[in-house]
Amino acid sequence: MTEDVTQVHLSGRQIRVLAHPLRVQLLGRLRAEGPATATRLAELLGTNTGATSYHLRRLAEVGLVVEEERPGTGRRRFWRAEHDMSSWRRSNFAGDPDATAAVEWMEAFQVNRFVELAGEWRRGVADEPAEWRDSGELSDYFMELTPEQLRTLMAEIEEVVMRHGLAGRTDPQPGARPVSLYLAALPRRRDAVTPTEEGDR
Repeated sequence: MTEDVTQVHLSGRQIRVLAHPLRVQLLGRLRAEGPATATRLAELLGTNTGATSYHLRRLAEVGLVVEEERPGTGRRRFWRAEHDMSSWRRSNFAGDPDATAAVEWMEAFQVNRFVELAGEWRRGVADEPAEWRDSGELSDYFMELTPEQLRTLMAEIEEVVMRHGLAGRTDPQPGARPVSLYLAALPRRRDAVTPTEEGDR
């Protein structure tokens, strides 16, 4: 992990609180766009200030967001994400059915959000400049790995992603725009049909 990128390994309590549609979006906005008021977040997410204030307080209770003091801002309260990214391991929540249910909700939310973003890109890609049309990419690969090899692979990929992400934040270049990168490594179930793809894109 790049030292300048902060990560929280979610506890059972944290993931139970985070597993909520508005809270996930609030935390995502704060991480992607920086500190904001509840009013501004309500405008961005199409909800009301009362709802965003309540859910920000819930996130603050478990240490995922914090209130940021800003001199000269009057009564406006700014909130910021406490960490750059979250991670969890299912095995950490063995024996906690509520946390396990929260993990399942979070993973389903991520998959559904990816489908939405991919659909938006495909519908609008024809209107993009050539350099952007050719930059977006979907790939799939088939490999035979042990659990340890898979963990090593994901850790190495994460290092590369964090390095490029940090460079984009600390040294933004002209023409840069937000990019959503989704990464999934899904071991095949033993009873699954043998895949026909052979690492083809």
